[in-house]
Amino acid sequence: MNSVTVNVPATTANLGPGFDCLAMALDLWNITTFTLGGRGLQMVVSGEGENRLPANRGNLLVKAFDSFYKSHGQEPPQDLMIESHNHIPLGSGLGSSAAAVLSGIMAANLLMGSPANDQQILQAANQFEGHPDNITAALLGGLVIVVADAGTLITRCIEPGRFQAAVAVPDINVSTHQARSVLPQTVSLQDAVFNLGHTALVLEAMRNNDLDLLSSAMHDRLHQPYRLKLFPGSEQAIEAAKNAGAAAVAISGAGPSIIAFTSFNAEQTASDMAAAFQQAGISARPFALTPTARGARTRTNQVG
Repeated sequence: MNSVTVNVPATTANLGPGFDCLAMALDLWNITTFTLGGRGLQMVVSGEGENRLPANRGNLLVKAFDSFYKSHGQEPPQDLMIESHNHIPLGSGLGSSAAAVLSGIMAANLLMGSPANDQQILQAANQFEGHPDNITAALLGGLVIVVADAGTLITRCIEPGRFQAAVAVPDINVSTHQARSVLPQTVSLQDAVFNLGHTALVLEAMRNNDLDLLSSAMHDRLHQPYRLKLFPGSEQAIEAAKNAGAAAVAISGAGPSIIAFTSFNAEQTASDMAAAFQQAGISARPFALTPTARGARTRTNQVG
């Protein structure tokens, strides 16, 4: 075996109140092929990030690949061809960094003869990424609950609701670190209880495909009120989604994207949200997506 391909889906985290513990896979994929051989590292990036991502060992995907080899006491291969075709927008709150990390680790694991199982891959990716929500949804697919307990990640996966997801990705550059820096270090008991109850409702709404319940459930007091101020046009985009008939709207992950769940016409809803950003002076792209129960997957390739 000297060539593998890894497919990893986009993800949306938090889903309103489920801060750092809920995430969902979306049917938008990065596809990366790793082939041993050649001379040195050769890397071709197409699609999202084509002119922005480094084509060298400083690329996040390659760093994760190399780190997995080293964590198993092996030197990473120096002669390597990587062809990465990306559909997940960078820095969008749709899990592009989680997809890169998981792609590198899963490829390394397969090329090494699969020394790690899914749980060990998840632990390795979490150690590299720093938070497990997007990683878990990308690996397992569906709607995931993930909790760190005494150094172990406890995960549960349920079928995502049969909703459409409308997403507007604005051209706003805010890092995850910056999006976390605006959050308060302490919250009131009242706000904590509010989010606990609403997180439970999100799960029930998804299990039962209850869009009306999801509309009530996705309210949040821990992160969205603070982060919305970082994203000009976001409140107008949320209002546009509601006017288009979407029942449940939230920041996707740490932002800046806004995601809305609807039972119909996700294309128009996404377009209306993007137009709202544009009216506020921020260019934005619309995406009409669906939740997916499929997680990351790999295949070996015939070479030569």
